[in-house]
Amino acid sequence: MAPGQGLAALIVRPAAMAVAAACLGGPAAAAGLFVPPAGCELQLTVQERGCSVAQHYQCSADPAGEQHTTYFGKGGVSTFMSHIDAETRWLDSEDPETGVSDRLEPGAADDASLSALLASGKDSFDFWTAGSDGQRLHHVGADRLTGETVTIDGEPLARTSFHLTTSDEAGRVLISREGHQHVSASLRLFFGGQERQKDSTGALQNLDHSPVRFIRSGQPGFASTEPMYDCEILTATLIPLEIAR
Repeated sequence: MAPGQGLAALIVRPAAMAVAAACLGGPAAAAGLFVPPAGCELQLTVQERGCSVAQHYQCSADPAGEQHTTYFGKGGVSTFMSHIDAETRWLDSEDPETGVSDRLEPGAADDASLSALLASGKDSFDFWTAGSDGQRLHHVGADRLTGETVTIDGEPLARTSFHLTTSDEAGRVLISREGHQHVSASLRLFFGGQERQKDSTGALQNLDHSPVRFIRSGQPGFASTEPMYDCEILTATLIPLEIAR
């Protein structure tokens, strides 16, 4: 699935579902240019629908293939940070607004695998994450290739369908999500799409974080933290996640 939109984009805590700080408030931050941490290099900026822009970067100290993504919302406010491995397996994430971080627990029943998805057309996953606030979450779902391909801003992408449920330790479903995303075999990244999600109260949301522009070094808009699309629509949204997945 898509942080990044790797599977990390789907690792969103229930409290984040109601209102996105990026579009409806949150900590003040000046829009500007993203500067990755020391030892890291920004590879790609992706402008998305849903008032979100993603900064994808890699760090020399990481194992080969690992990638980081930082998402920004309206006003250049940082909304989500994620870290995935070469198989787009979610490793850790952080919500800058709350300071809560989540890490993948070892010994997953079924690890996510981009290679498996590309080879067979389907990949399932079943794993737990542990939060810095003590909360453990159980994530179960699957990705499928639909057989459709699309080119967005010159980038060839395969279309996927996915479903995901996130439950607490008692087995209560907190979030269920289903819809479509996009995946790049060459970039080894998931990107958002149209999806529907339901929380534990039964409230439904229709979301769209489809990529619109892929911006590389030297191109106008590279590293910009100001999202360009749909920010005039102040609706509840979900920031990867980024897939996203």
